[in-house]
Amino acid sequence: MKTIVANWKMNVGVRESVALARGTLLTVRGRKMIPELIVCPPFVALGEVKKVVARSAASLGAQNMSSEDSGAFTGEISARMLQELGVSSVILGHSERRALFGETDEQIAKKVQQAFAHQMTPIVCVGESTEERDAGTAREVVRNQLAGALSNTRLRGSDTLFVAYEPIWAIGTGRSAEIGDVLEMHAFIRSIVSEVFSDASAKQIRVLYGGSVNGDNAYQFFREEEVDGVLVGGASVKLNQFREIVDAAAEVLEAQSPI
Repeated sequence: MKTIVANWKMNVGVRESVALARGTLLTVRGRKMIPELIVCPPFVALGEVKKVVARSAASLGAQNMSSEDSGAFTGEISARMLQELGVSSVILGHSERRALFGETDEQIAKKVQQAFAHQMTPIVCVGESTEERDAGTAREVVRNQLAGALSNTRLRGSDTLFVAYEPIWAIGTGRSAEIGDVLEMHAFIRSIVSEVFSDASAKQIRVLYGGSVNGDNAYQFFREEEVDGVLVGGASVKLNQFREIVDAAAEVLEAQSPI
């Protein structure tokens, strides 16, 4: 199975999100083989988008959530609130949250724990900056991010963990990582997660690539067994581009399907 996570960020309002959700579902209509779709609209649109994707090929994801279960945290959204809205996945530790809002590995770890406690799948983002890659410390950075985000966390048999490798220098820049570098980092990520969760099955750990994914480069990622899917930002709110990404995933799935 290949997974496509659509992160709409703060680009669409409620009405636009509903229209985008409907358009997203049309990209998979009539296909024999379709990827797993997770759409992540802004908080204000979750309720309305849920109505669109209910009983469809897509599931509902959130872009972030609080590390706290409840309390005097003005403006925050808890895991319990998201669960009540039908959210099944949540993006955590995105580089924009780390850089712009100062999120720490400790906070992200608490969010991961909250997600699992409320039967949601965390999509944990990791990735290095240009300076860190040029300095040859990309692996060390990713290792530390994973160790921090997954500390004090227990993976039960029914849990699934997504790790999205998003090199910071590739996000929103139009420059995606070279496929060889992606495959190397994905294998490294699996080895680290396997160390943390030694009893986890291979199916419980899914590794995605994110960073300027579009219709032109999606196929090269989907065709690789090491890449379980993609986390799409800007292209996910442009239906023509998103349809090309879905086309690439469907083509790979059909080619890999036993006759």
